[in-house]
Amino acid sequence: MSIEPNYTIKQTGEYEVIVQKSKFIAHFKRVSTEEEAQLFIQQVKKEHWNASHNCSAYIIGERSEHQKANDDGEPSGTAGMPMLEVLRKRNLKDTVVVVTRYFGGIKLGGGGLIRAYGGAVSEGLDAVGIVERLPMQQLTLTVDYTWIGKVENEVRQSTYLLDDMVYADLVTFHLSVPVAETEEALAWLVDLTNGQGVLETQDVRIIERDFKR
Repeated sequence: MSIEPNYTIKQTGEYEVIVQKSKFIAHFKRVSTEEEAQLFIQQVKKEHWNASHNCSAYIIGERSEHQKANDDGEPSGTAGMPMLEVLRKRNLKDTVVVVTRYFGGIKLGGGGLIRAYGGAVSEGLDAVGIVERLPMQQLTLTVDYTWIGKVENEVRQSTYLLDDMVYADLVTFHLSVPVAETEEALAWLVDLTNGQGVLETQDVRIIERDFKR
């Protein structure tokens, strides 16, 4: 699992725009494998079987190792690649987009097609939303009840997340901190409790937050 923040679309969605009487419909979906991406592409093609073109692009993987673009009959390089380039510029991962075109009778030319397909994806991304995925290290801190007030107050004023507090013979704080700041957070908690707490690292989880350009 990558410890670096990354970006993907917020939700499955569609965005429609008319360019010179041609209708362009951008379909977005979050996927985790190429098989899922191809399945989505085929679903859109089946739904819009009578469209002039169903062009597609996707980027999948922690290191964006799976990338593909398809012009689906449009002149080479005028549809799929401009769409893929928009995904790259937004640093998106695990995202597939299909742009359906219903020809309106006016030819757009190479430059016009590039702008139309790229624009449909760019505007569509703004419409469906983008999220930042943050890998967070989960920690537990177990302390005597005399520490509750100080620890809770300090943690809530910090940039770390207080997920839960469990009360038993001792009290256990469940926290989430950015993976890259794990060692710093552990040192801070040791200092905060004068070394009288029991610290443990748990699993890494991903949290998502809306991202605006």
